[in-house]
Formats: sequence, structure tokens, C-alpha cells
Amino acid sequence: MGKIRVFGPVPSRRLGKSVGINNIPPKICTYSCVYCQLGRSFKMVADRQEYYDPNDLLLEAKEKITNAKTNNEAIDYLAIVPDGEPTLDKNLGELIELLKPLGFKVAVITNSTLLQRPDVREDICKADWVSVKIDTLDETIWRKIDRPHKKIVFDSMLDGIKTFSREYNGQFVTETMLVRNLNDDIENIRKVAEFIREIKPSVAYLSIPIRPPAEKWVEAPEEQKINRAYQIFRDQSLTAEYLIGYEGNEFAYTGNIEEDILSITSVHPMREDGVKEYLKKANSNFSIIEKMIKENKIIVSDYNDDRFYLRKLISR
Repeated sequence: MGKIRVFGPVPSRRLGKSVGINNIPPKICTYSCVYCQLGRSFKMVADRQEYYDPNDLLLEAKEKITNAKTNNEAIDYLAIVPDGEPTLDKNLGELIELLKPLGFKVAVITNSTLLQRPDVREDICKADWVSVKIDTLDETIWRKIDRPHKKIVFDSMLDGIKTFSREYNGQFVTETMLVRNLNDDIENIRKVAEFIREIKPSVAYLSIPIRPPAEKWVEAPEEQKINRAYQIFRDQSLTAEYLIGYEGNEFAYTGNIEEDILSITSVHPMREDGVKEYLKKANSNFSIIEKMIKENKIIVSDYNDDRFYLRKLISR
């Protein structure tokens, strides 16, 4: 199967309808998070490299935008949100500069691990919207939940987040993923909230695993603990929002059903009702999904009483 590098537009809980851009190959990351919707990392690295030619990604983004316009599909953001950590790409800054003249805001979602590097901060300061991940202020919990590359230094990463927050002038948000019995206790939440208060994001998002996680034992906290976390964030005068609901089923049809489904499910598992809604929009039926399952292009995964469809990623 060919590389899926630009996909969508897809519904995003934070960014409306976004065209996603994969600037690195699948599952190359500084982390191998227990809750990752794409499974364990294929290759863990901590040094920046060149992966794809930014000009090729630009051409693919232009094609997606043209197809979306042809099919009357709205686009709110161009989101650099790959199958791994986007800041590992040495060409990230150049890619953002190439995308901006297309007339859409550019978003980057990072796990924060390389923000201690000035070149990384310089690159993502070019984006209009940046989300940084802060799951815990406890290094032991961090190692259990995010499973970092051995080169990543916890305190340096936190310092990098603080420095970036001072340097960046765009829309800055944080995301904290809560996992039952790992980082959902009062002490951990309070420390996270105090740290986030210092860096002054416009929104502090609280999320829970809503798609099939890398490790089957991972579960979302109980509702009372999610609410408690929200209230603790609010007590720190943070504009807190949940990311605990389903994004919806407004997946864009851009002309090629199989290509669209492979593009979307490569980074964004589709719930069954979302697949059906998409097929209805494309004037098709479920037989194409059954065909793709037989051809081992997509796989089925059940989670929390919902059925999801995911792209079959290339194995190690």
C-alpha cells in the first residue's frame, strides 16, 4: 500500500473540519503511549531527520483542498498531526511556510518532547495553533503512561514547554490525557493544573481514551474523576474543556471512496456509524468495507461497546 500523507477533511474535536498532514512515516515517535489509538510505536527516535519532501506534501495538500472544494466540503485548518511526533521532521518549519499561502490556518499537535530545542520552537512558532501535551508532572507516572525514548529528559521537556509558551504568539492550548489509575488522582491533577496555569494557554483540554488504545488494559477514569479533574483545572482559573465526546460523522467525500477511507483510518479510527454516514454521502454501501477487510487493508476493533475501523498499518 502507498503512503497516506494527506487526508480528510475529517471532523476534529478542536479544529472543526481539518485536512490532516502526515509529515513523517507511520508510528515514528519519541513516545510509545499506552493509550495511543495507533498502537505501539514501530520505531522510537529522539533526533530530527528529513522524511518527506515538503513540496510533495504541499502538492498533495493542494489536491485535497481542490477535491474538497469540488465536493463542497468545508476546511477550517490544515493540521500537521501525523502518525507519530511531527517535530521529529527537520523540514517542519519549511512545510508550515509552504502551507500558509494556501489561505488556511495551520495547526500542529505535539507531544512536547523536543520543545527544549530552539530549532523546534522556531519551527512551530510559525503555526497559527499549537497544542502541547502535559499528562503528568510526576516522572515515574510519565514513564508508565507515555513510555518515552531514553534520550528524552523529563525536566528539560517541561522547561521547553515553559520557554515555548513565552515565545509563541499564536493560539496555544494544552492537552492532558487521563487514564484510569495512572494519572487521575487528585495530587497529579492538581500539579498538572498548577503547571498549566503558569504557561497560560487559551484552553486546557482534558481528554480520555475514546478509541482503541495501544494496551488493552487502558481505560478512561470514572465520570466522577473526570469531573473532579475539570473542577481542579477551573480552580486554577483555567479555561478547561473536555475532549471526551465523539467528533461526529462529518467525514469528507473527496471523490475516491477507498482512498478516503484509507486516508482517514490511517490516523483517525472511524466508528461504525461514521463509516455508514460517509458511505451514504458517497452513494455507496458497506460492501466496499467488507472488501477492504478481506483484502487486509483495514481492520475491525471493538472498544467501549462501539465498533471502529482502522487502517492496517505496515508492521515492524
